[in-house]
Amino acid sequence: MFGSSGFGNKPSLFGSASTTTTTTNTNATNTASEDFLVDGAPEDTIQVLKFSPQPLDKPLLACGAWDGTIRVWMVNDANTFEGKAQQNIPAPILDIAWTDDGSKIFIACADKEARLWDLASNQVAVVGTHDGPVRTCHWINGNNYQCLMTGSFDKTLRFWDMKNLPQQTQMAAIQLPERVYAADVLYPMAVVALANKHIKVYNLENGPTEVKDIESQLKFQIRCIAIFKDKAGQNPAGFALGSIEGRVAVQYVEAANPKDNFTFKCHRSAELVNNYQEIYAVNDICFHPQHGTLVTIGSDGRYSMWDKDARTKLKTSEPHPMPLTCCDVHSSGAFLVYALGYDWSRGHEGNTQPGSKIVIHKCVEDMKPRASKK
Repeated sequence: MFGSSGFGNKPSLFGSASTTTTTTNTNATNTASEDFLVDGAPEDTIQVLKFSPQPLDKPLLACGAWDGTIRVWMVNDANTFEGKAQQNIPAPILDIAWTDDGSKIFIACADKEARLWDLASNQVAVVGTHDGPVRTCHWINGNNYQCLMTGSFDKTLRFWDMKNLPQQTQMAAIQLPERVYAADVLYPMAVVALANKHIKVYNLENGPTEVKDIESQLKFQIRCIAIFKDKAGQNPAGFALGSIEGRVAVQYVEAANPKDNFTFKCHRSAELVNNYQEIYAVNDICFHPQHGTLVTIGSDGRYSMWDKDARTKLKTSEPHPMPLTCCDVHSSGAFLVYALGYDWSRGHEGNTQPGSKIVIHKCVEDMKPRASKK
């Protein structure tokens, strides 16, 4: 899988080689067999989790953290997790992206550099630079070109050719009105959420072309964005935005009816606390690849699953002991992975929680749309 070096016969790099912790207290409504704790999570907060794109028998899971560590596990049979590789970057990791074949990982870093980690050789090279922290990175596999897209706090979106490595080759640079806070790519669509609460929508065919500038329906800072497909499951049609104010916006790029665009509240306390409702940030959003439903995770330590077409909530987890910081759904649709850790939403004084945790949850049934009542 990783070329000649393999990693296959080597012991696990972190945690136990093939132990799995089955947890019952992660979500009180689950049976013990539905949740699995991944050993060897970083000490610091996990910023991003990504499954390898290939629906392999043994998928890979990568995780990037604020302490500069990036780690890769293989998910083996019987839901055991084997540490395969680790690198230490001298800066917080803000995003990662796999290449299509699962052999390399791009890394967006706070030291203004984008890197490429080749898993077979275990070498890391700088493949792109910005004038500010690199907030997002996405691999674009177009019909007639391939490139890395990076978004930065320096108010630019840049596209990098990987053909001439180790030489850095910038194919294009787009000046933006504000810093990049979040982005997503589902070819041929790219969406980039900015600090001024605007979303730039690009058509990536034959190179990036801006097709729309959409002002967010949300009044507060954007935290995350994810593209969804049309109801036929064929082409990208719109995106969901999450904000720090416990609210999600569903936005079609070309809405047949303006009422198709809507917002909903989430990740808020059910009871009043000192006569106030506590409102938490939506830290990440991910769509199920088959069902088209979505999962949101929040600073309240819960994940919630939603059917945007029926505008209904499918499930909310019991509260976890720490905020949930990021998530991903495997391309097979079988697994949801999410991270627990401190997200600094309560400042330095709130930093009392030790370390981070990674949980894998079987989500096929949880995220299946409910049959409509007649």
